[in-house]
Amino acid sequence: MAQVSTERVIYNRAGQRVVSPDYLLFEAPRTKHFMTGSEAVKEAVKRSSVDASVSYPITPQSEAAHLIGELWVEGYVGVYFRGESEFGVMSELAGCAMAGARCITTTSGPGTLRAMENFPMWAGTRVPIQLVLMARGINSPLSIQPDNLEVSFLLDTGCMIWYAENAQDLFDMIIAGFVVAEKPEVHVPLITVVDGFFVSHTREAVMLPPDDIALPPYDPYKAPMPVIDAEVPPGRFLRDPFVMKSNYISYATHASWQFEVRSAIERSRPYARHYLRGLIEEFGDPEAEIVFVACGTAAAQSKEAVRLLEDEGIKAKVVKLKTIRPFPVEELINATKNAKTIFVPEFNVVGWLEREVRRYLYKRSDADIIGTPRVAGGMTMPPEVIVKEVLKILGKEVKHVI
Repeated sequence: MAQVSTERVIYNRAGQRVVSPDYLLFEAPRTKHFMTGSEAVKEAVKRSSVDASVSYPITPQSEAAHLIGELWVEGYVGVYFRGESEFGVMSELAGCAMAGARCITTTSGPGTLRAMENFPMWAGTRVPIQLVLMARGINSPLSIQPDNLEVSFLLDTGCMIWYAENAQDLFDMIIAGFVVAEKPEVHVPLITVVDGFFVSHTREAVMLPPDDIALPPYDPYKAPMPVIDAEVPPGRFLRDPFVMKSNYISYATHASWQFEVRSAIERSRPYARHYLRGLIEEFGDPEAEIVFVACGTAAAQSKEAVRLLEDEGIKAKVVKLKTIRPFPVEELINATKNAKTIFVPEFNVVGWLEREVRRYLYKRSDADIIGTPRVAGGMTMPPEVIVKEVLKILGKEVKHVI
């Protein structure tokens, strides 16, 4: 007599078979597709059992937002509408998340700044919303080109921040992001950053699992606070006049919750390490004394610079940071233990990543930390530019024509 399987098959609202996050990310068979980063966002959301998405157009994330809207039409997203502004979008998503919905949205550049007040509010209310940030210029004169200066404004909002190098990273990070952000001991927002245009509008090969499987739906009853309960923190913190009083209790309440939010980010480390296959990625000679610490497109260009430096007889390696919050401190210290010179190439004018690297390596590394090259306002960073900076510091002849 044939044995009958007792395995229970669960389907989500879109009719997709619900599978474990590990199966979806690591075990399911994948096929190659040629797509933009914006299309990779759509494919990730399609497999994430998303309940709600609110959007507002701003270059270069508008296409991704539009494509999520198509998923709503197709039945893969529960609620979708256009907000009246970027501030409205982030406020409305907060309401959706507090009601127990799995939420995602996208923004860029000035849209980030217009919505800025909401991000610390998201963190303070411990809602696991995911924001896909397609970074672009926010400087004056106006630029719609890639520039990640806006990330520096988000570093201390209380949100987790991951940084994708390419469309494949972006696809995987979005799916993994829901899983990590929704862990009860984490349960804070996640900002998944990718460089606008360089990734959002560039086509590349992306390996995708089947689209008839998806993440388990979000279970709000596993959250660390009840859904829509104004009498329980942090809901009560938001509405109760006692926190506005000038007394020790109100001070302590505010301060302790600020520390709790940041502790939650730290508690995400083991989950991020698992689902991102490590908090950093190393490329090049493991024993190299020349090390590039970078994220996003700067990491991709640094990898090409490592290949060019090999032709010059110089060994180098790249330490790609997959997460900025939490910052991979121990991983970075170990990866740069042989470094004599650390270069931090960046797509912004202020060097926010250099500041972070200096902060966490202070008295923990003897390497010289050099915040170059930097480009801003949408300029590209050819690998030859990176090589030129290295050769100048080493006192070697610059052979490449820049």
